Parts: sequence; structure tokens; C-alpha cells
Amino acid sequence: MDVLWSPWRYDYIKSDKNEDAIESTGCVFCDILKSSASDEEKFILHRAEHNFIILNIYPYISGHIMVVPYKHIADIDKSSKQESDELMDLTKKCQSIIRSTYYPQGLNIGMNLGKAAGAGVAEHLHMHILPRWVGDANFMTAIGETRTIPESLQTTYEKLKDAF
Repeated sequence: MDVLWSPWRYDYIKSDKNEDAIESTGCVFCDILKSSASDEEKFILHRAEHNFIILNIYPYISGHIMVVPYKHIADIDKSSKQESDELMDLTKKCQSIIRSTYYPQGLNIGMNLGKAAGAGVAEHLHMHILPRWVGDANFMTAIGETRTIPESLQTTYEKLKDAF
């Protein structure tokens, strides 16, 4: 699927890939946590004891965020009660913040566990929370295989950061 407008990708394309290099673990979330970049540069909105909240850098729609455990696990049943309780508490907080920031008509909240379920990062579980409006997945996505994202990631980050 194409993205109609993604200005944040230019910084990645023009960047020196060896600059501030980290040893890759093969997991995007673990690599983000190991990176020396600031939370703002990594689009981390909040850090809790067992999980962190981050923008999805390939969003389905503006305001698409994720709650991600620090622990590298693929299945929620591998998390401790404290880890999964905090994940759900943060998910509830995200729901409230998205509602009060974007005023959506609905929300999608969920996980895809395993490649067959549609997980883009199957080896490290994460909860998606994203605002939805009637008609937001119109013909552009369904027919044109193109998403329209009305704001940059930096704008989304700035809108949400203070709420956390």
C-alpha cells in the first residue's frame, strides 16, 4: 500500500545509516530502546515501569500509537501479571488521550500475534490504539491502495506528548 504523503521519511532517506549506529537485534522495538537518540527522535511518548508508548511511524491514520513491553516476547501469556496489567492500564490511558486529542467517532484497539494474524513485528508483541472516523478508510485505501495521513509524525508527537 502506498502512502500519499510521508515527509518524515525524508530524514531517514537522507541520513547517514552509519551515523549513531547501533548493533541491530533484528527487532525494531529493541533497537529503538538501544538507540542513543532522544525519546522525541524515536517518537516515544511515555515510559512506564514495564512498557512504553510510541507512535507508529507507519501509521494507518494520524494518532496511531502503540503500547510496547520492554521485554522481548511474542505472546502476551509470556508476560507477568504486572507487565500485562500495566499494558492494559496504559492502553486505557491511550484511549482517553486519543479521545480528548482527536475526538474520533471510534477507536481500533488490538494486537496481532504471529505473522498469520497480520503482525508486522511478530517477535515482539505490541498493542495498537488508533482513532477512527466514518469514511476514513475510503476509496483511497480500498481501491487506490493509498493512505492519506493529514499530519506529520512530529505534529502528532507534539499533540500527544504533553497529555502523557
